[in-house]
Amino acid sequence: QVRLVESGGGLVQAGGSLRLSCAASGSFFSINDMAWYRQAPGKQRDLVAKITSSGITNYADSVKGRFTISRDNAKNMVWLQMSFLKPEDTAVYYCNVKFQTNFWAPSQDSWGQGTQVTVAS
Repeated sequence: QVRLVESGGGLVQAGGSLRLSCAASGSFFSINDMAWYRQAPGKQRDLVAKITSSGITNYADSVKGRFTISRDNAKNMVWLQMSFLKPEDTAVYYCNVKFQTNFWAPSQDSWGQGTQVTVAS
């Protein structure tokens, strides 16, 4: 299984920047897609950004041009660089990975515990 540990959240003023990190560890054959989701109070958890093992990225429209997702396959880490933050970016951010325990196994999901990002106006 995969354990995810996130870090980097906090309080920032609007227009500021934060960088979230997520480290994956455990027993697995491969980690495929890595992603960041966020959930604001009273709202559903939504995809923020995703990156495939080959580096293909996609972003929610609301963060395009402001957020950048990246990963290091050797270190099993993923980052989310957030710039020009807005109050509406306030949420708990969750790291998500899809992994396989062996070549023939189906893809499984693992989630981090979440890290709070608060953007003050």
